[in-house]
Amino acid sequence: MTRSFRTSLVGTTCVVGACLGGCLERTVTITSEPEGAIVWMNDTEVGRTPLKTGFIYFGEYDVRLRKEGYEPVSTHRTAKAPIAEVAPVDIFTTAWPGRVKTDIKWHFDLIPVQPAGEQELIDRARELQALVPEAPESSAPAKP
Repeated sequence: MTRSFRTSLVGTTCVVGACLGGCLERTVTITSEPEGAIVWMNDTEVGRTPLKTGFIYFGEYDVRLRKEGYEPVSTHRTAKAPIAEVAPVDIFTTAWPGRVKTDIKWHFDLIPVQPAGEQELIDRARELQALVPEAPESSAPAKP
């Protein structure tokens, strides 16, 4: 093989590989207990749990969940890239003629909201309990 032929073969292979490049499918599956919470990722509403939605980049995401009767959740989650999508391997993954799927799973446990006034009642009961003196222990047997 001549040098120019090899060069053109490699160039043609790269062009054909780029044209036949596969598909990168990136999704995140979000679940919650209980189900039915509204989810926002980076201030964009994406639906109610359980849900599966696509994403473009790996990295940090602001995630918020809200469901009536439960404390709202506001947190950060990381979409970590699998080895197939880390440089320099990602060059070959992108050129791969098949489909490459990445699905990240995030789960959230929601905490029920305490009814208004319940905590104040509990605090007051503890204050009153602290005011009651403890009964001294008696060495005399109790009368039947």
